[in-house]
Amino acid sequence: MAGLIPRDFIDDMIARTDIVEIVDSRVKLKKAGKNYQACCPFHNEKTPSFTVSQEKQFYHCFGCGAHGNAVSFLMEYDRLEFPEAIEELARHHGVEVPREQSSSGSNNQQTSVGKEQLENDFAIMEKSARFFQHQLKHDKQSERAIAYLKSRGLSGETVKRWEIGYASDQWDSVLNQFGKGSEQSTKQQQLLDLKLITENDNGRRFDFFRDRIMFPIRDKRGRVVGFGGRVLDDGGPKYLNSPETRVFHKGNELYGFYQARQAHRQLDKILIVEGYMDVVALAEHGIDYAVAALGTATTPEHIQMLVRATSDIICCYDGDRAGREAAWRAMENALPYLKDGITMRFLFLPDGEDPDTMVQSIGQSAFEAKLNEAQPLSKFLFDNLLKQHSIGSAEGKAGLKAQVQPLIDKMLGDNQRDMLNEELSRICGEQDRFRRERDIQRANQTVNNTQAESKVALQKTNMSPVRMMIRLLLDSPNLASDYDQVNLEALQSSQIAGLDVLTELHQYCKNNPSANTGSVLEYFRNQPVVKHFSKLLVQEQLIQPEEATVMYLDCFTKLIHWHVEQRMDSLMGKSRVSGLSSAEKQELNLLMQAKK
Repeated sequence: MAGLIPRDFIDDMIARTDIVEIVDSRVKLKKAGKNYQACCPFHNEKTPSFTVSQEKQFYHCFGCGAHGNAVSFLMEYDRLEFPEAIEELARHHGVEVPREQSSSGSNNQQTSVGKEQLENDFAIMEKSARFFQHQLKHDKQSERAIAYLKSRGLSGETVKRWEIGYASDQWDSVLNQFGKGSEQSTKQQQLLDLKLITENDNGRRFDFFRDRIMFPIRDKRGRVVGFGGRVLDDGGPKYLNSPETRVFHKGNELYGFYQARQAHRQLDKILIVEGYMDVVALAEHGIDYAVAALGTATTPEHIQMLVRATSDIICCYDGDRAGREAAWRAMENALPYLKDGITMRFLFLPDGEDPDTMVQSIGQSAFEAKLNEAQPLSKFLFDNLLKQHSIGSAEGKAGLKAQVQPLIDKMLGDNQRDMLNEELSRICGEQDRFRRERDIQRANQTVNNTQAESKVALQKTNMSPVRMMIRLLLDSPNLASDYDQVNLEALQSSQIAGLDVLTELHQYCKNNPSANTGSVLEYFRNQPVVKHFSKLLVQEQLIQPEEATVMYLDCFTKLIHWHVEQRMDSLMGKSRVSGLSSAEKQELNLLMQAKK
């Protein structure tokens, strides 16, 4: 049974891949000298600080610190797991991903079965979506279902674009379509696992969704992972969502997110609403940037998806207590991810209104005008808390500070956090003191920055020879194979810090003379040292390319001198305690002569 992806195949994919092609297919790059630049896709900025090196097969953002190779980029940008990123590279190159054979490794067998099973799961989910669409036109209740959609103001074009379907009122439509024939037991178990059918206490199996308008839920890669079903009348729960399955995790998905990304290469804003019909009705009226959480609060995972896609998040909720509580939870979950340049706003609708009814009533332009008037996060935050605390007393101010300060401290963006603190000081009548303390802090920071800048020139000499050689090999792995005189085995008995890491890196680079920065990082991806490599790579390199060889050889020479001195100290110390053997005496004499 197939298992893990072979190491050689991963190395081959890295070697074949041009990181510029991978990044440019997702983020438009511009040539800047020998490198490429763009505005960073991992944080919002106006001036490009995201650099991609074709020579090193490495990317780095000087703004947020994001960095890595082609696999890292796919994992971060497309939010893929490592095996999925390798599979994406394989698809890019038009090759199949091999799997290692394992006779005894049960984990490998489970990995392979899981992959094959997931592929089969996604296939049956896609077929189910097509089946529900077919049922909308051909089921005996199709006229009733179509009439309902028309009554909700949806055109045939919108229904088709959003792949809306109908689940028959029969008990066994899906069961008969996908759960009969050969391997019936296996097929039905899969349908049960995906919650396309269900089973009662008596063992009777029947369709999970019945007599409902069906909305397929696609993940960020466009795969159908679940469904939302809405009743046509007042019977039963208004909405019924797919439960959690091995392909569907509602806290990670947003209905309409995939469609919004398809409609806009760059999303200027994203509107969060509460229901499927809200998303589709807004799209019917030209507002095609709305998404909906799937029967749950807006989660941290949702927020991370959103801040990577846009700089403006608007939460649209009912104005009742439940709507405001949902907005508050969304805000709390968002604070740790709101970088400077990303805004979160809140729009509360009048009682009895939702985005669906309102956009049909007032139209696209008027609705978008209301979006422009949405409350900024700062106003929503303080307006809510001021209802709970009276700032007319010292106790009220203390209570306000105690509740709001932990929230402000969660804010990721320094400037946003500073502005919220200033607003808090204004509300409490302490603005003058706040500004004075801030000015003192900034003055101290300026002094510290000046001192730091004066030390930059010393960075070359302050970096240890081991760290410098590691950095040089990361930048130019070919140094290891080009200079055989750098023999680290001669230093094996040394106690020099970091020598083991340098030796392992040197050996890899020597064995792989065509390696680049990206392939080195990939080889060490799952080893603890990769964190140290990453830290070294994001530091400014003050060594010019033409100086690299000289610096590399000089560092090795210095390590040899350190090794000689350590060995001499060890032998001389031993001679004072227990004496030396004839061989050790000869070694000490040779070392002393070499040092002269």
